[in-house]
Amino acid sequence: MAHRVVLFAAHGVQALDVTGPAAVFAAANEARPDADYAVEVVSPDGGLVEASSGVSLGARSIAETPSAGVDTLLVAGHERAGTRKLVARRDAKAWVEEAAAGARRWGSVCSGAFPLAAWGLLAGRRAATHWAGAAELAERFPETKVDTDALYVVDGPVWTSAGVTAGIDMALAMVEADFGADLAAEIARRLVVYLRRPGGQSQFSEPLKTQCAGARSYGELIAWVKANLAGDLSVESLAARAGQSPRTFQRRFAEQTGRTPAAFVEDLRLERAKALIACDAPLQAVAGEIGYSSASQLTTAFRRRFGVAPSIWKAMHAI
Repeated sequence: MAHRVVLFAAHGVQALDVTGPAAVFAAANEARPDADYAVEVVSPDGGLVEASSGVSLGARSIAETPSAGVDTLLVAGHERAGTRKLVARRDAKAWVEEAAAGARRWGSVCSGAFPLAAWGLLAGRRAATHWAGAAELAERFPETKVDTDALYVVDGPVWTSAGVTAGIDMALAMVEADFGADLAAEIARRLVVYLRRPGGQSQFSEPLKTQCAGARSYGELIAWVKANLAGDLSVESLAARAGQSPRTFQRRFAEQTGRTPAAFVEDLRLERAKALIACDAPLQAVAGEIGYSSASQLTTAFRRRFGVAPSIWKAMHAI
């Protein structure tokens, strides 16, 4: 029986919020015919929907599309004016409500969380959205429990993702839930994307976050740490290098970067590990180069952070 997937869009939509998940489901059909995902793009009025990038997507109208029988419903994100216009459409609200009521799972990609919240569909739910809109979503809709950092959130039948490419991660997770991790891995390989970032993973590269924020006061220290990942990077050692007491250093570093010194060091070590593993370096050698006592300790940290074992990362990213 076909898994009917509806991607809901209106003028001003972010095209990749639609085409990203659509590509995942199409790749699932190609890799495993019995997946049988039937993807439809639906809009309030049908016809060509102009995306924020200027490209147009063909869509069926809600008038000609039954809301019953939807398996998976995702409302795509839109630029701000498009979101306001969509929220004001009572017919769109009614259609989405009816479709969601009968769907096995439903939710949004990126700022698609805003129409759902405005229509009362995320009340009491945990949800994710693009980092740039997370604070606004939480402020405007306090009854929605916004996870400001997650790539995607699953709350019962409700699936919501962060911005743009995170919709691909969420779609891969849906395929995995339906048909297993092997198919999700095969799709990721075909689409040349990361295997599947776990939903709880941050929307940002951790080194990027710390470098952008920490460069104000700790730029030299950050550069030194990156060059000495196998060395003594304890709080006491870093504090001494920064000319501060351990207590003061720990507090100020966290204020500047949003990360504790220990978490910051682990971020950089694991980012370096990814690069070395992709180059086929032996795991024990990688562990020694970045300051882990054993391959086992590195594997545990790697799996906890990225949701996959180093061997799977290597299979996906070997160069």
